[in-house]
Amino acid sequence: MLARTTTVAFEGLEARPVEVQCAVSPGLPGFSIVGLPDKAVSEARDRIRTALSELGIALPSKKVTVNLSPADLPKEGAHFDLPIALCLLAALEIVPGDPVAQAVSIGEMSLDGGLVAVAGALPAAVTAGALGFSLFCPEGCGPEAAWVAAASVYGAASLKALIDHLTGNAPLPEARSGRVAPAPSGLCLRDVRGQERAKRALEIAAAGRHHLFMVGPPGAGKSMLAARLPGLLPPLSPAESLETSMIHSLAGTLEEGGILQARPFQEPHHTASVPAIVGGGKKAGPGQISLAHNGVLFMDELPEFPRAVLETLRQPIETGEVVIARANAHVRYPCRFLLVAAANPCRCGMLFDAGRACSRAPNCGEDYMGKISGPLMDRFDLRLEVPAVEVSDLSLPAGGDSSAEVAARVATARERQAARYAGSDQVRVNADIAGDALMEVAAPDAEGRDMLLKATDRFRLSARGYHRVLKVARTIADLSGDATVRRPHIAEALGYRLVAAI
Repeated sequence: MLARTTTVAFEGLEARPVEVQCAVSPGLPGFSIVGLPDKAVSEARDRIRTALSELGIALPSKKVTVNLSPADLPKEGAHFDLPIALCLLAALEIVPGDPVAQAVSIGEMSLDGGLVAVAGALPAAVTAGALGFSLFCPEGCGPEAAWVAAASVYGAASLKALIDHLTGNAPLPEARSGRVAPAPSGLCLRDVRGQERAKRALEIAAAGRHHLFMVGPPGAGKSMLAARLPGLLPPLSPAESLETSMIHSLAGTLEEGGILQARPFQEPHHTASVPAIVGGGKKAGPGQISLAHNGVLFMDELPEFPRAVLETLRQPIETGEVVIARANAHVRYPCRFLLVAAANPCRCGMLFDAGRACSRAPNCGEDYMGKISGPLMDRFDLRLEVPAVEVSDLSLPAGGDSSAEVAARVATARERQAARYAGSDQVRVNADIAGDALMEVAAPDAEGRDMLLKATDRFRLSARGYHRVLKVARTIADLSGDATVRRPHIAEALGYRLVAAI
């Protein structure tokens, strides 16, 4: 008897359909799995055999062969347990073959027949919906997968419950979508005393998704400012929410079946490795830059990160995606993030204070900041010094605009950009625009053009720097409600580009 069902193999965000074929035929008793299975998939036969025994189902004294097609695609992960078990049960005619053949299934199996939640339920449900199939999965994966309305999702606590469902003895209800992950609670810009210029830079960065680099002494408030940036960003759109949640589903970081509504905020430690930041490892999983997709990546103490890590950021910043190359596959993950970096001006941190600086000043600052290459620094749209806060300012009452007020202005600017780029799939904010389209939407008036040309010549801005000034100026104009980029917008954008100490 030959039976078939479908499961998935993950390649980046793509869940590729894999046909599971099971044949029970005369021959020496045995249980073999073919089709490039890894160790976890090969061990499925022992888990399945024991689980079936616990359910009182004995395998016949025949040869059981399971083929995972396409055979040249590597199969990794314990989520192959459930589809192999269902296909075997259909081949043994214990469950009907038609509903099994018309379903995608994922799930790990314990020795007593229980189903264990696995990562990747959301991409698997998307594939099931595209195929017009239903999805069978562990009960813990059901609320997550149910967010995909195109697929009927059935979550089961055990293999026995799924057998009862397929045989009609105890049909399972369709899974209901889980709760939306809550937005982080209230960090307000008013908590930061002083630093008005830095707050303005945060607003511009949030409005146009411009990368921001802050330099200042310890305790100046750089980390406080960065932590409040997510509160300035608009909620994820439905398309962004699904895309971002799929990445977190593959990483296994979604909680209780919810999807993300607030933009992610990732802050890796400076000891993180290249695979941890850009992705990779044995299963080529997503890294911090992909987990920060559509959100914020905050890298504190940027010069302390290994040079190899810093240099790998250059291409993803430009392209918005990272390609993890392996001998047998190239895995792509999206990574359109807002990079916020912070650093002390030198190792002791007191370079700007002549009375407290170390004996190696100012050379220590040059050596320390020299760890950041020129090409990487050129990719920061906004650069600013964050001075130390005066003690007298700390006792003053909270002032300035709240995060809610700034977020309202950011949302208005984002709406203007969404209307401007409505016909493009690749451009969402001003940071994405390039080429002739940039010169069309960000062309300055005569005075602004003259100022930009003079600044480019005097300070020897690169072509990238020239274009990024235009992008920032376009965002500043959006925040002020101006249809045209004018001289004041260019002047402010240049002010964030030409910081001598950085």
